[in-house]
Amino acid sequence: MDYQPVVVRKHPRPASTKHNAESRYWRQYRHPVFIKEYAPVTSVHFSSAKPHRYAVTAATRVQIYAPRTQKVTKTISRFKDVARSGCIRGDGKLVVAGDDSGLIQATYHLQVFDINSRAILRTLDSHKQPVHVTKFSTLDQTQVLSCSDDTTVRIWDVPSQAAVTTFLDHTDYVRSGQVSTSNPHLVLTGSYDATVRLFDSRTGECEMVMGDPSGEAGARNTNPVEQVLMFPSGTVALSTAGPILRVWDLVAGGRCTRAMSNHQKTITSLSFNSDASRVLTGGLDQMVKVYDVSTYRVVHTMRYPAPILCMAISPDETHIAAGMSDGTLSVRRRQPKSSEPAAKDLFSVASLRTGAFESFLGGSLPTLGQGHVKEKKKSKPIGDVDELKVESKRKKRLREYDRLLKGFKYSAALDSVLRKNVPPTTTFSLVQELIHRDGLRTALAGRDDVLLEPILRLLLKHVTDPRFGEMVCDVANVVIEMYTPVLGQSPLIDTLFVRLRKKVATELRFQKELVKAKGALDMLLASAALSVV
Repeated sequence: MDYQPVVVRKHPRPASTKHNAESRYWRQYRHPVFIKEYAPVTSVHFSSAKPHRYAVTAATRVQIYAPRTQKVTKTISRFKDVARSGCIRGDGKLVVAGDDSGLIQATYHLQVFDINSRAILRTLDSHKQPVHVTKFSTLDQTQVLSCSDDTTVRIWDVPSQAAVTTFLDHTDYVRSGQVSTSNPHLVLTGSYDATVRLFDSRTGECEMVMGDPSGEAGARNTNPVEQVLMFPSGTVALSTAGPILRVWDLVAGGRCTRAMSNHQKTITSLSFNSDASRVLTGGLDQMVKVYDVSTYRVVHTMRYPAPILCMAISPDETHIAAGMSDGTLSVRRRQPKSSEPAAKDLFSVASLRTGAFESFLGGSLPTLGQGHVKEKKKSKPIGDVDELKVESKRKKRLREYDRLLKGFKYSAALDSVLRKNVPPTTTFSLVQELIHRDGLRTALAGRDDVLLEPILRLLLKHVTDPRFGEMVCDVANVVIEMYTPVLGQSPLIDTLFVRLRKKVATELRFQKELVKAKGALDMLLASAALSVV
């Protein structure tokens, strides 16, 4: 009779949503680089132009970092007070920043021929209090938005160095703002007066007020508005007040469609990914949460070592930079796969040549003017129809533990499945086979502390696993019975036995609590069923 290999029993595993496709993607942002600044990092902004350098604002300077090396390529420190909101223009040639003295300065950077020049091109000094928001308009790169603690919001023309429009509707500090990426005349702002306002620079008036404390209960802000963000379409806006993230429908007159509270403390930063299908929020609870904008459910969470003040994701989705209150800048990197073409490269010359453009259109164009190369395959011999073919069966090779079991080397077979790369299902299937053969004592006998250690570590690791708990107890009883006379001779073995005992005691207490909870639930359910009847 031929030898029958060990049958590895398959155990049901609970479905886990911890490592779904979404989570696996965001977990690719690993190997964080921590850079220590002299003061809290208040702003991080990525350039939309390659190579997507980013401006980090901390203390009295704005530093420009290279994403590949995480090294400072330029430092701008000509500020009279604490710098705020360093922002790089879309073409990567200008950076604008404000400070606590109320000035707004625009400075050259990122140009090779002018890399050593830190000349101030424009100084805009109409604000009377600290300027916390300075941003270039995406569609009109000669205009700059500024929001100040003097409750005013201004749009500046950089060439003429004059304020084009000034909005005076807010009644408290204005700490967040954005020019619409679909309409250069629309400006969304958030203020410490607990309101979110939409301004139109053509009329100079406030066209929409959201989150008014006197409004509806679901849309009422009771905390200062820390951040605002407008979707690229310009039809939906997001705002954060305290730990609550709100979604506003601008087409419906600023109606609040959702209010989510997944953070434990104030949300301080908002950011979209490259296609605005995910929104990232960072808060003082040291957490960054990723929302799916189709359902507004949290699909992933990242933990940081300190409260987060600012956060941004690079346009090519390879870097996530977060500034923290203890002066630490954290940069997480992701290595993109070669099969991921950039969205902006779909219509490039290289994409047209490789056919990415055709796949983007959803069809295929005829390959005109291209040669056809035949695949190299070995031709199979074809015999006559009446020819008799004798099939040869390849003998199945046995695994190492099966070969040892076949030779009745029980101890060596057990050692072969105690390695790190062997799954526990295989290990305990072999143990079950040894029990059936009445060879478990033979496999465990005659071991010194070096050979006994992996067995005790296996029992210690899986004693609370419901799949193997019963078998672990049987093996542990045999081990204790066989090696009780030699206890005290090896400190390592003694420590493992003590840990095993403590873990078993802890599991027993846990099981008793579960039985109590089950009894209480059964009583509640029974009483509820009787009351219904």
